[in-house]
Amino acid sequence: MTAPILSLRNVNKSFGPIDVLHDINIDLRAGEVLCLLGDNGAGKSTVIRLLSGVHKPSSGEILMDGKPVTFASPRDASEHGIATVHQFGGTFPLMSIGRSFFVGVEPTKGWGPFKVYDRKKANAIAVKAVREFGITRIEDGDRLVGGLSGGERQSLAIARAVHFGARVLILDEPTAALGVKQATHVLRIVNEAKRRGLAVIFITHQVMHAMAVGDHFAVLIRGAVAADFKKGEKTREEITDLMAGGASMASLEAEIEGYMASHDGHPPPVAAH
Repeated sequence: MTAPILSLRNVNKSFGPIDVLHDINIDLRAGEVLCLLGDNGAGKSTVIRLLSGVHKPSSGEILMDGKPVTFASPRDASEHGIATVHQFGGTFPLMSIGRSFFVGVEPTKGWGPFKVYDRKKANAIAVKAVREFGITRIEDGDRLVGGLSGGERQSLAIARAVHFGARVLILDEPTAALGVKQATHVLRIVNEAKRRGLAVIFITHQVMHAMAVGDHFAVLIRGAVAADFKKGEKTREEITDLMAGGASMASLEAEIEGYMASHDGHPPPVAAH
């Protein structure tokens, strides 16, 4: 097995008296999709912020290629090859595709004080990069990002990260706000990023989407890793149970089924408040 690109070792995070993460241990390898699963409030967002340089761990360490690293800022994490793509692609609706692709690192032409933004070059590179990820509908780099679908914006952000040499791609709920067709497209792009050797962290609470692309799974419950397993080791039902607090949920379902069996299929009455 290859050595991990990125690891969290015994990471804890507290905000004042509130402990948010407890003893998190996670490994991420090149060409692998790690699905970080958990309900809202499970601690997924805090893990993203630690890995993308927004927060620092209260204790424990982050390793890259086996060496401890400290990210001073999101830019610092980005320079280490960690790219984070948020739910809506983190793009700028009123910018063109070419300009959005190169924001902050615009190609220029001319020399000295006469340098100007090279629109033609930026557009050509951006369109080629997104088309290589299968977004064949995009042909014009002057199109505004705001006119793209949610799935296309995600794809643009992922293509940009890959173009600029990201080694680790963190996708924060990329399919949460998308319809079935667009979500399928994003999942295909996740597989393409994996095929190109990137290490991908796919954060989601949608078990079906996770199972479609994941190689390795970690379930967070109340800030701790409740389960860590490989593809094929657990069924969809088992994963859903884990995320819903597992055993307590299963016993509640059994209780409801028992009630319905003895009451001609009627569910239990709703308790009055």
